[in-house]
Amino acid sequence: MSEPPAPAPAAAAAMPTRTVTLTKQFPAGAPAETDEEKAKRLSELKARSMQPVKRDFICKAPPKDSGSQRGQNKKRPIEKMEPKKDEILRDPPGAKDETSRIPFAAMLALRKRERPFLTPRSTDNTTFDLQPVVKERKPVSFDGKIYVAPLTTVGNLPFRRILTKFGADITCGEMALAQSLIDGQSSEWALLRRHKDEKCFGVQISAAHGDQMGRVCELIDEHCDVDFVDLNMGCPIELVCRKGGGAALQKRRKKVQEIVFHGLRRLNCPLTIKMRTGWDETPKLAHTMAGYIQHWANQHGPSSVPCVFVHGRSRTARYTKAANWSYINMVAKCQDESIPALPIVGNGDVFSWRDYAEKRELAPATCDCAMLARGALIKPWLPTELKEKRDWDISSSERLDILRDFCKFGLDHWGSDSRGVARTRRFLLEWLSFLHRYTPVGLLEVLPQRIQERPPPFIGRNDLETLMASDDSRDWVKISDLLLGKADDAYDFVPKHRSNAYASSAPAGSDWG
Repeated sequence: MSEPPAPAPAAAAAMPTRTVTLTKQFPAGAPAETDEEKAKRLSELKARSMQPVKRDFICKAPPKDSGSQRGQNKKRPIEKMEPKKDEILRDPPGAKDETSRIPFAAMLALRKRERPFLTPRSTDNTTFDLQPVVKERKPVSFDGKIYVAPLTTVGNLPFRRILTKFGADITCGEMALAQSLIDGQSSEWALLRRHKDEKCFGVQISAAHGDQMGRVCELIDEHCDVDFVDLNMGCPIELVCRKGGGAALQKRRKKVQEIVFHGLRRLNCPLTIKMRTGWDETPKLAHTMAGYIQHWANQHGPSSVPCVFVHGRSRTARYTKAANWSYINMVAKCQDESIPALPIVGNGDVFSWRDYAEKRELAPATCDCAMLARGALIKPWLPTELKEKRDWDISSSERLDILRDFCKFGLDHWGSDSRGVARTRRFLLEWLSFLHRYTPVGLLEVLPQRIQERPPPFIGRNDLETLMASDDSRDWVKISDLLLGKADDAYDFVPKHRSNAYASSAPAGSDWG
């Protein structure tokens, strides 16, 4: 594998830099804090949903760009992703370790609408056969496992390799749109690729109609190496919901039945389902839908639907409230006792082993599966903490090594030419927009760190720790320069997801816990 491009020579124009002086609010020699003052300060931080960082590390907030200045970022040129003239396009070095790569001939047949399907289109005036088909399927168990949920944009293959390295048992690809797969879009099919390190792997599909799901499952069964397929019934994106998919499916029981029956008819692997508590806070719909799914799973035989994932928030709530684990427990208990129970896996706000222990106490009837989403983005070593039940005060140099591994995996996956380096840099920066929210354990007054709490401006224990805690995207670019070489002078980055999604501002289009 060729090496990534070296940093630009010193003769080149220097990248515009930002100089921000961080000063501690309580410098050395300041009067010691009394117990009453400490209790009052921690109470004020808790009231503001701020993390309880030790007083000695808190600093004055640095100045921020105005809104007009931030808006100018969109007009700036970004690093080009086109290959240079002297570069030859070929499969990246890591392609040999990846499966689920659909042949070009099959892709071309999809684009030309020449691929014959067993599942008829719903517009063909054909009556759908909703008789259950019992098949022998390889069972997939989520009990006692750590599962990394699908994460739009940032849940790519290199990121999943990082999580697997830290102990994740089950991984899932990013949400793929059924119609885009049927149309043969290569970018959508790339979301279904699997690395050999992923021992148990699934793909998540968003479908709005039974024929879409049936046809996609035909293609997946023929061309992909997956252990399960996950039906998305929780995506809050307006474009997806307007077409009847995502979270909108929870209000369309008959449509869900069509999708589930056609998917199981064409698949030889299990089908899981991800949903929210409902569309609005009231009425809640998950317990009713789970009851129907329990009966459908019983009709299709064992291992047809190994579990249902329930995100403890509604579609409209986003991140304005904490995940409702008491309701998730009710969903698990409100099932028909005359047939086998359907395992329910809860999702939401797991950010430490202490968090997960609390969630298990709130929802003892659920499956003992730790489903990680935003927590894994901010703390990719979270699977290790869960398995060892410890708070890992990971150093900044160890965190930089994690980013270095991500860049290596990214160059293996996307290629080491200029296009591959640009893509690796872009997805590294997207990830850094969440990673910077981590507050080191050694700086906290009280454990555990809560995912809904915002870290106040603080100075780290060394310069690298301070840099990695910056919420300025220009500092994230500096970190990428350390790992991938210097970016173009005019390079700027605007994150796709707003990383300050602690409360009301959820990442656009996310279905994360």
